[in-house]
Amino acid sequence: MELNNALKDLSNRITQLKEHSTTEESTKHAFVLPFINALGYDTFNPVEVMPEYTADIGLKKGEKVDYCIFQNEQPILIVECKHWKEDLSHHNSQLFRYFHATKTRFAVLTNGIEYRFYTDLEEVNKMDEKPFLEFSITHLKENVIHEISKFHKSNFDIDKIVNNASSLKYTKEIRKIIHQELQSPSYDFVRLFAGRVYSGRLTERVMDEFTELIHKAFNQTISNNVNDRLNAALDKEAEKQQEEETLEGQDVSKIITTEEEEEGFRIIVAILRRKIAVNRIFPRDTQSYFGILLDNNNRKPLCRLHFNGSKKYLGFFDEKKRETKVQLTQLEDIYLHEKLLLQTADYYTE
Repeated sequence: MELNNALKDLSNRITQLKEHSTTEESTKHAFVLPFINALGYDTFNPVEVMPEYTADIGLKKGEKVDYCIFQNEQPILIVECKHWKEDLSHHNSQLFRYFHATKTRFAVLTNGIEYRFYTDLEEVNKMDEKPFLEFSITHLKENVIHEISKFHKSNFDIDKIVNNASSLKYTKEIRKIIHQELQSPSYDFVRLFAGRVYSGRLTERVMDEFTELIHKAFNQTISNNVNDRLNAALDKEAEKQQEEETLEGQDVSKIITTEEEEEGFRIIVAILRRKIAVNRIFPRDTQSYFGILLDNNNRKPLCRLHFNGSKKYLGFFDEKKRETKVQLTQLEDIYLHEKLLLQTADYYTE
């Protein structure tokens, strides 16, 4: 969550300041150093982050990479920076030399907005030509943030990252090929499918016909899959709405709010008021549980008290609104889980 917020703040910062960043140095200080900080490394500590790190190779002296990150006094990641308007495609060769000279396993080429992560999957101590991870800091997706988090100081594990890098790199390349084939099927691609469904001779006329058919078939398949997912999502939403209506239509005479539930609610309010105004926290008792909602909205559950059975449970929610229950031996145990409760509040207040 902290990394997610830090990257989101950096994205906003870049959008606001990039036009004022007129030099490579300003790009480094305004965009790249905050990114390294977000990964948990102290950019003011040369034991962790060394600027202008020497990367001499052979007779070529005076070569310096912009930043080198260390772990246990060993270089683990080098970072070469360019001005934010620079096209990174023209600077691979320079980073290639630095990679070999520093004996690190990972290298980053960045202009403060675009990031390209490299390693040596194809030949040891020789940087691959293609990165295994690419992203724009201003257009981050959840799965990319997950990959970035593996480079955080608290998570960094060379073997795990290298093993995962192979999967990332080749999956990316395969997806690129699939995209190209969907846009414009190649001769070999058409021949593969035509050969399985057509028993005659694959003449040029037949291949032209099948090129169009395969392009159409793939577009229809993708369209159908998208529609199936949309319909499944709509069905799930309809079920959820029906469940809410059922809860609202319960026989009120069968709902009994106990003193323990009321006391539990007061404890929850005492915890959540640090993040949420008290007048936005509402109780909603049902026949099966005592719910606590934000703004009296069934779609904004904060937690649930399951006190109707022989054992008592506190149910809290993750960002996808999936409930997890923890057992309580006494009401005061609710305070032991205040961190989880406040985290649930964060999902809405953010």
